Amino acid sequence: MVQLHDQTLRDAHQSVLATRLRTEDMLPICDKMDQVGFDSMEIWGGATFDACIRYLDEDPWERLNKLSDALPKTRVQMLERAMNIVAYKNYPDDIVKNFIHYAYKNGCDSFRIFDALNDLRNMKVPIEKANEEGAHVQGSLCYTISPIHTVEKYVEKFKKLESMGCDSLCIKDMAGMISPTRAYGIIKGCKDAGIDIPIDLHSHKTSGMTGMAYMKACEAGVDVLDTSFSSLTGATGQPETEGVTAALKDTEYDTGYDMDLLMDIKDYFDEIWKKYRHLHRDQALKVDPSVTVHQIPGGMLSNLVSQLEKQGAADKYDEVLEEVPKVREEFGHPPLVTPSSQVVGVQAVMNVKFGRYEKITNDTKDYFRGMYGRPPGEISEEMYEKILGPDWEDEVIDERPASLLEPQFKKKRDELEDIGLLNKPEDVLTYTIYPDIGLKFLKGEVEAEFTSDELPLEKPEEKKEKKAARQISYPWKGKVKIDGEDYEVVMKSEEKVRVNGKTYDVSVLFPEGEQPAPSKGETKQQQSKDMSGEEIEVHSPMLGTILELKVRPGDRVNKGEPVAILEAMKMENDVSAPSDGKIKDIHVKKGQDVEEDDLIATMVR
Repeated sequence: MVQLHDQTLRDAHQSVLATRLRTEDMLPICDKMDQVGFDSMEIWGGATFDACIRYLDEDPWERLNKLSDALPKTRVQMLERAMNIVAYKNYPDDIVKNFIHYAYKNGCDSFRIFDALNDLRNMKVPIEKANEEGAHVQGSLCYTISPIHTVEKYVEKFKKLESMGCDSLCIKDMAGMISPTRAYGIIKGCKDAGIDIPIDLHSHKTSGMTGMAYMKACEAGVDVLDTSFSSLTGATGQPETEGVTAALKDTEYDTGYDMDLLMDIKDYFDEIWKKYRHLHRDQALKVDPSVTVHQIPGGMLSNLVSQLEKQGAADKYDEVLEEVPKVREEFGHPPLVTPSSQVVGVQAVMNVKFGRYEKITNDTKDYFRGMYGRPPGEISEEMYEKILGPDWEDEVIDERPASLLEPQFKKKRDELEDIGLLNKPEDVLTYTIYPDIGLKFLKGEVEAEFTSDELPLEKPEEKKEKKAARQISYPWKGKVKIDGEDYEVVMKSEEKVRVNGKTYDVSVLFPEGEQPAPSKGETKQQQSKDMSGEEIEVHSPMLGTILELKVRPGDRVNKGEPVAILEAMKMENDVSAPSDGKIKDIHVKKGQDVEEDDLIATMVR
């Protein structure tokens, strides 16, 4: 008998709906899902925490509490990113331990713990804490293809995870590229090596060969397979719960699940799927065998499409797919799973958009410093120097990254208490892990993209204000709909306009009552006649949020020094000074959303 672990309420919608499924659309079907008899269900963790506070205006802790209460017969699980928890960088030990404690307290029975680099040092603290709480601990290794990721290496590391106190093990194939031969080889290798705790295979349908891999896994002795209901799998989600159940019926691997009950659950999610149609993306709905080359997992693929659209760079999709494996090889073959998928993916976007390593994200620098852990493979000295500079050896660490971090829980609790936003201990974790968007959420400043009742409808247009005479300043940005297609438009001047990244020469005729404003450079020149030297503008390289301002008016900066830190595509990026000079004005504030080419600062040379 093989059991199934259902991923519908976590990884399925993360893979095909950019993690936007709302709790209120999950709860009504929980009773029926609880009757199936699944080995377990993953309902929390991964990108769901971020999506709740960033896009849905939902408290992720309340989601966990409500769903665990609604599934009393089923062991509920979260995906926990080791020292990254549910985010994109390492956190101190005290934050990780408190997170595990409060997740367990709010109803999480099981923790699937993994590290993006398969660095077991990063998994030690969460495994020990989850064991201490009395939870089921599943040690997970990320599956990937490279010269260094051999069957023997996987078996060796799984043996170590068993000895570290794990209750079960998981092969986490987040990109859906495990072949039938490799699935059989790793599982059979683990069984032959004497591993006697259950082994789970997690995969995605992206490559088109996962069904065969699941069958070979059964032949090798797999104990659990990850699936999702067909309505929410697309091509980048897991194999279908109903389909796998039917395929195993009347075999020695028969799950014994009630197909009529599964069909009832499927029908419910069929209706839910329609409500989220504005999030459907063709790339997430088609099988793509090229995943065996670019190795981009389903969730990353779905979010990459979304992020490229927001950046007005959707036409760069194919170029980015070609760039990802090149960057990955140069980074020492990390598995493409959060957060390494974000680090590699965003750097690939930067390389395509600005030229190879012309702009380097702070997260890429931290990766090379060893702040995410030990890269799986060798990285050339040339790459280290390109990313960190000639003195790179002084910056690279070899110890467990979190061991260098100071405890934060008490400090962050005091900060929240001082501003009157501490309502429960879990709020401290929300704020610590996501300080910017977490604080906005706790203040009630996050606006949900949609509520479920509105989902079938077009987003209501804002009330039209009475037209008044106004000036147009450059760069002007907006969206234009032509024949049902949305185009991102940036007017840089009266003579230049950029549409979806391509610049055109234009002649602009202004309606009565609307005239172009003087350029910001001219306005500033008029206001500051006493300022000598050439005035230089510092612009945002892309759409994002200002996380930190690094300078003040009057500060002197050197070329390349950061003026501000911009969060874009969930990664931190420097907005750098284009030359040596003195900061004259700052035009943004911390927490402000900016678009590509928005003015960040002016300086004089």
